[in-house]
Amino acid sequence: MPTRILLVRHGQIRANIDSVWHGSTDAELTERGQEEARLVAVHIARVRPDVAAVYTSPLRRARDTAERIANAVGVAVVVREGLAEYGIGELEGETFADLGAHHRFFEQSIGDLDWAPPGGESLGAVGRRVVAAWRDIADRHPSDEVVVVSHGAAIGVGLSVLLKDDPRGWSDYRLRNTSITEIIVAPPEILAFDLVDHLPG
Repeated sequence: MPTRILLVRHGQIRANIDSVWHGSTDAELTERGQEEARLVAVHIARVRPDVAAVYTSPLRRARDTAERIANAVGVAVVVREGLAEYGIGELEGETFADLGAHHRFFEQSIGDLDWAPPGGESLGAVGRRVVAAWRDIADRHPSDEVVVVSHGAAIGVGLSVLLKDDPRGWSDYRLRNTSITEIIVAPPEILAFDLVDHLPG
């Protein structure tokens, strides 16, 4: 059986409420985000008790979510830089509306996969590093189930590269906070997408 990776987006942060881009900005979970992390941890421990490892982005919102899950299933957390969110440098903290209307961020990032805002990353680079991290994790855990806690844009870009060999389709994969998406890296397949059965409502 191929490695199954459970991709979990971190719990809610204030920027999610305000529709502000926090890529490399290191924000903490809101009270709701902490509860979401608790609920997804309980859920994974109940339905996937044999999880072999929990990997996380280095950013606090992901680490705090991952630690809840790791404690629930009884494994250690492993931090991987390749799982970090799409960092956009000088444009960090801008609203999504302003990124599109005033900075042409989405237009430029899709138009040129090597373009990056000052101090930030290109869309192409994000896709390469995220998928490389997933593949390495899968190689380290043959036939296991592994949890990977990351971020909305990073996961979306990774899925678009993994499935379409093109990061420009990343907006097709919109994820809710602490949703679970199950994938196989090789051959690439999505087994479940954006599941939030553990959340109220």
